Amino acid sequence: METTSRTTIYQLPIDPLQQIFTRLSVREICACRAVCKLFKQTLTCPFFVQRVAQRTALSWFVVHPSHCRKSRRASPDSLLHVYDADSDEWLRFPLDFLPFNSAIPVAASSGLLYLWCESDSGRSLVICNPITRKYRVLPQLGSAWFRHGTVLSAGLRVLVLNEFVALYLADGNLWLNFSAGLSSKPRSPVLVGSAVYALCDIGSPWRAQWKLVFCKLDELGRGRAWDRLERREWGEIFDILRRPRLIQGKGDSLLMVGGLKASFATNSVCSTIIILRLDLANLEWDEAGRMPGEFFDCFRSWGKFKVFGMGDRVFFSGKGAGKLAMWDSSEKGKGAWRWVTGISESKDGLCRGFAFDARIDA
Repeated sequence: METTSRTTIYQLPIDPLQQIFTRLSVREICACRAVCKLFKQTLTCPFFVQRVAQRTALSWFVVHPSHCRKSRRASPDSLLHVYDADSDEWLRFPLDFLPFNSAIPVAASSGLLYLWCESDSGRSLVICNPITRKYRVLPQLGSAWFRHGTVLSAGLRVLVLNEFVALYLADGNLWLNFSAGLSSKPRSPVLVGSAVYALCDIGSPWRAQWKLVFCKLDELGRGRAWDRLERREWGEIFDILRRPRLIQGKGDSLLMVGGLKASFATNSVCSTIIILRLDLANLEWDEAGRMPGEFFDCFRSWGKFKVFGMGDRVFFSGKGAGKLAMWDSSEKGKGAWRWVTGISESKDGLCRGFAFDARIDA
């Protein structure tokens, strides 16, 4: 019986077989590639990839331990852990096709994954597609970029930001290094449209004073300083948050996440964690979400936490939590809150992450 079924599949013409596979999601296509040699050849041929190239990309989230940048044990033999928020399922992609001693995922853009990789000759930023298992190595940068730089990508340009800026130009295959021109390291820089936005602390060592700054992507490296984005109508919106972080919002918007202070005192306690949204078209803030008491009680006891996300989903990782809290505003209203379990083990329980718009043709 098994032999007859297998013979029937192998005798099926390639065109109707590909027609059947085009009805599958990217996630299902990835799973079917591992079934047999015929499926793998069918699902990786250029003609099939071109047929499914116009399909809407999936909104996945890469989640990894927060301490892996400081460790040299992140082997490419390990798995890339990806969370599918739509189906509430975890996917795992092997990174064994990368010929490096270590590989740490740090960013994604246009269906491509960016990793800091280390070999015997040094550290480099590597671009890959874990679905097609193809990669490219960019010219090397120093160790300071590896440990402290934030990676952003826009088309043929790649940015690595700390107190300085490294700009990679694909057409010249080289890095350009220049000063960021800020009084402190930009916190949680994000790319929205054609501009980079970040938070900058202009306060004193004993009291933070956050400002929102931005710079057009085309003007980076041309001697132009970052501009402050502020309005009198905003009042003291940056003073009510403790440890604010920026996240790229849905469309032309920014999300700012932080602990909501009970007062303006320096050591004021926080009553909850709040998500604010800035509409970049009219420069107006509104409250997008507020963490419920039962969730915040857990994070208050855990202490330190990390925040990541994109669009209408934000994730919170607490120290020693073993799970994630997720805010999801894809439905109407202020958004729903729920726990996400099944994350990989972490040394301190904290996780970082970023959005990954998986594409089979990237």
